[in-house]
Amino acid sequence: GMHSSAKELPEALARLYEELCIPADYAAQCGLPRYEEPSELSSIGCDIEFRERYLAASVAPQWQAMCAAAAAQAVCLQVVSAYRSIDYQADLFRDKLRRGQSIEDILRVNTAPGFSEHHSGRALDITTPGYEPLSETFEFSAAFAWLRTHAQAFGFSMTYPRDNPWGIDYEPWHWCARAD
Repeated sequence: GMHSSAKELPEALARLYEELCIPADYAAQCGLPRYEEPSELSSIGCDIEFRERYLAASVAPQWQAMCAAAAAQAVCLQVVSAYRSIDYQADLFRDKLRRGQSIEDILRVNTAPGFSEHHSGRALDITTPGYEPLSETFEFSAAFAWLRTHAQAFGFSMTYPRDNPWGIDYEPWHWCARAD
């Protein structure tokens, strides 16, 4: 269709936003980029709850190389979450709405479908044994110290440092590979 502006939602997302009562101007308001799903995914094995997880085929080998390098220095990097589809994100919203949460509250903790970096297949939530997953305490782990020093060499960086421009809470566990 027309490529009038990056802020214009594809029709499928626009319909989804109507269903979920997400404000039509969300894209303009949130200031986040929109992410496309990758054309090809590769398995990266299981997460901490033994569910198979995937990354974009181009990124999976970088992640595997980074894990191996960390392990060689006695640092264990574990996957909490990796690729998530736009449909998966929409289902999170449906579940929370069904449980009576307001769309305003949901949007404070979840990006709207289409705007999660996890859709790109390049983002991971990482933990390490002995730390609560998705908790700021991860910043005190040996794994976090290792990532701060070495992740860049494998093409990964922390997307949401303290005081990030999007106003998203500090997420020391969320790392993303650069787009090629």
